[in-house]
Amino acid sequence: MINKSTLFIVNDIDKSSEDISGSLPKHSVRVIRNETEGKNEFLIDEAKKAIKEAYIATSETKYILLCGNSFGIPAQNSLLKVLEEPPKNIIFIIITISKSSILPTILSRVEVKYQKTKKTVQEFSLDLKKLELKNLYKYLKEHQRINKNEAKEIIESIIYSVNKNGIKLNEKQLHSFSSSMKLLELNSRPINVLTSLLLNIMTKR
Repeated sequence: MINKSTLFIVNDIDKSSEDISGSLPKHSVRVIRNETEGKNEFLIDEAKKAIKEAYIATSETKYILLCGNSFGIPAQNSLLKVLEEPPKNIIFIIITISKSSILPTILSRVEVKYQKTKKTVQEFSLDLKKLELKNLYKYLKEHQRINKNEAKEIIESIIYSVNKNGIKLNEKQLHSFSSSMKLLELNSRPINVLTSLLLNIMTKR
C-alpha cells in the first residue's frame, strides 16, 4: 500500500496508472492528466485541478494520480506547497517516464520509485543504405501524428540501425541526432524533427 506521496518512473504511463489504480480502493482514486488528444504534458490547468481535488475534504485516504510524459515547470511550481503540506488524508502519486523533467524541489518532497524495464531497441524499418525519397515520404506520411516519445524511440532505432549496419556518418550527421533529441525536449513538432533528421541522412550519404 502506498502511504506517502510518491513519484513513479515507468515505461508506460497508461498501463502503470491502471495497475496502481487497481491496487488501491476504487472509490478513493482520482486520476488527473491532460485529456487533449496527442498532448501528454502535465500543465498548469491539470495542476489547478489537482490542487482543487486535494482540498475537497475526505475522511478516508484519497490518492490523486498526476500523469504525464513530462511536467511543465509552471505546473510543478504550483504544486510545491500542496506537496509539502498536503491536506489531511491526501496522497499524491506522480507517474511519468523520466526523472529528468521533474524539478529538484518536487523530488525532495516525494519518494521516488523506478518501475522501468529495459527496452529492446528495434532496427529501423527502412533500409538506411538504400533510402529513397518516395519510401521516405511514405514512411513520414504514415507517422505524421507521432508524439514526442514515439519520435524518440524512432530516433533510437535509427541510431541502432546505423551502428548495426556499419553506416558511416559525418560529424554534422552525428550531431543531428543529439540536436533532434534536444528539439523534441523543447516541444518542436515531432514529425518535423524526424523529417529533418532522415533527410539529413539521405542527402549526405
